[in-house]
Amino acid sequence: MTNRTTLANAFLDTTLWAGVPREPLAGDASNRRYERLRNAANGETAVLMDAPPEKGEDIRPFVKIACYLGDLGLSAPRILAEDAEHGFLLLEDLGDDLFARVIPQEPSLETPLYEAATDVLLQLHRAAPPVGLKPYTPEIMADMAALAWRWYLRGTNGADDISEARFRTAFLPVLTQHAPDQSVLIQRDYHAENLLWLPERIGVARVGLLDFQDAMTGHPAYDLVSMLQDARRDVPAAIEAAMIARYVRADGMDATRFGAAYAVLGAQRNLRILGVFARLSLHYGKPHYVDLIPRVWAHLMRDLEHPALSPVASKIHETLPAPTPELLQRLKDQCATVPTL
Repeated sequence: MTNRTTLANAFLDTTLWAGVPREPLAGDASNRRYERLRNAANGETAVLMDAPPEKGEDIRPFVKIACYLGDLGLSAPRILAEDAEHGFLLLEDLGDDLFARVIPQEPSLETPLYEAATDVLLQLHRAAPPVGLKPYTPEIMADMAALAWRWYLRGTNGADDISEARFRTAFLPVLTQHAPDQSVLIQRDYHAENLLWLPERIGVARVGLLDFQDAMTGHPAYDLVSMLQDARRDVPAAIEAAMIARYVRADGMDATRFGAAYAVLGAQRNLRILGVFARLSLHYGKPHYVDLIPRVWAHLMRDLEHPALSPVASKIHETLPAPTPELLQRLKDQCATVPTL
């Protein structure tokens, strides 16, 4: 079978970037790989995305959403060339200035960066989402939240199908009541390691967008939660509150209803992430994600304090164990030992 390097070279040979040296870029939790092409003759750069179809990757959603975001004046990478059959994209290089890197170097930019990213969501949510996106329904959200039972609980205390079923039964009405809206495009991984600072651009275009190929339609609070309850860095509580207020004020939403939706979607998202991070260790052999679990747990515990989550809070507290050092080590000790469920 033809290897990926040969296929990548054949793809690039059809472009103006044939023979240009490549260097690896940091990847993500998926099967996609990234390389930067650097043309020494003129100093220009581009990014090669390698998304193997045989591993379930599909570049077409990325292309569709990138074009949609670009048409709205947002800074998704421009598509320079594509090969959907073999899973390759040549992309505009938006650089390396991720929010997660810029903020520690220039702390004074933290609030302006989060303001700009909040304004991106406001602009995005004022537009009709593209046709054909799947809705992130309460039923799907309840299933995704149950990943905490299927993977996190399984890897720490052992699976419990009965409590998982009871949780789903109790959580679905909460989602249906407080977060039924599927009116906007949600990127689903909108956070500081997927956002780039492009200060030379103007307005909302100053925020580069990287990870949106899994976009669906969902509630306007979802990506705000993703950004402000970040699994990978601590967002100051004052900034979180200010950005929620900024969004609500600009969009004219009811603050009480939005706050309930924010808490419910935060709990849903953090339960899902608990399961995903446990699975990345147990199944995919990536134990470093276990180190992020305590922060996710802290977000979840704070979300559960909201009255909207009272129907499920006790079930979660009684069933899911807190991520003590011993339990986290248990997850790491089982790294790559669970082939599937």
